[in-house]
Amino acid sequence: MKIPIYQVDAFTSDLFGGNPAAVCPLQDWLPEATMQNIAAENNLAETAFFVKTQNGYHLRWFTPELEIDLCGHATLAAAHVIFTELNYTGSLIHFETEKAGILTVSKNGERYTLDFPSRPPHPAEMPDGLLEGVNGKIPKAVLRSRDYFLVYENEQDIVDMKPNHIALAKVDTIGVIVTAPGKDADFVSRFFAPGAGVPEDPVTGSAHCNLIPYWAERLDKTELHAYQLSARKGELWCELKGDRVLMSGNAVTYLKGDIYI
Repeated sequence: MKIPIYQVDAFTSDLFGGNPAAVCPLQDWLPEATMQNIAAENNLAETAFFVKTQNGYHLRWFTPELEIDLCGHATLAAAHVIFTELNYTGSLIHFETEKAGILTVSKNGERYTLDFPSRPPHPAEMPDGLLEGVNGKIPKAVLRSRDYFLVYENEQDIVDMKPNHIALAKVDTIGVIVTAPGKDADFVSRFFAPGAGVPEDPVTGSAHCNLIPYWAERLDKTELHAYQLSARKGELWCELKGDRVLMSGNAVTYLKGDIYI
């Protein structure tokens, strides 16, 4: 069996920037174990698989360790492949997902906009091991949605963060978000998910489902500019629209080929 594969750098205009994701268009679903093996072999933060439906595409995402409930950069990468490689002529793509409902991606020029659910974080207690995971750097606030959400004083706190991935892998969430006000953006962040096989994710759309409502309320504005301060860096233009968040960014194709199974 031959399966097409693409690798796309998402949330960047520059090759070797943003967050790389693998994308595999399918005619029919593969066995779940096969998709998990492909994701492990790719060894990227996410591999997206999709199958065409009557109204759009059914979309699933796998880290090297597990299937995940929501992923932004791999959704953007999948949309980029559909728009640029599969001769899609519309301006809006509907993705059906099992755990995140209907997601849409629109294209305006070179920029894509993702419409995702808002997932505001709520105050939480610091669990055992989390402070060790951020090397004792005490946050101003601890919150939680799907992931733990730690708020710090300033951007330099985020830049200087040296996570203990062994400790973070034991925390009972998929990942940990650290965030602060930005110097050249409204807010900055980083995202760590060693328990899901992703020590640090370069740019994380699902984390911004938490970040956007939090900073929109904190800064009293609904349109926001964000940077994720990983080594590869990513840039997002964000908007809070009620119970939805919009995230816009660019994408660039790195490679395309075939998988032989």
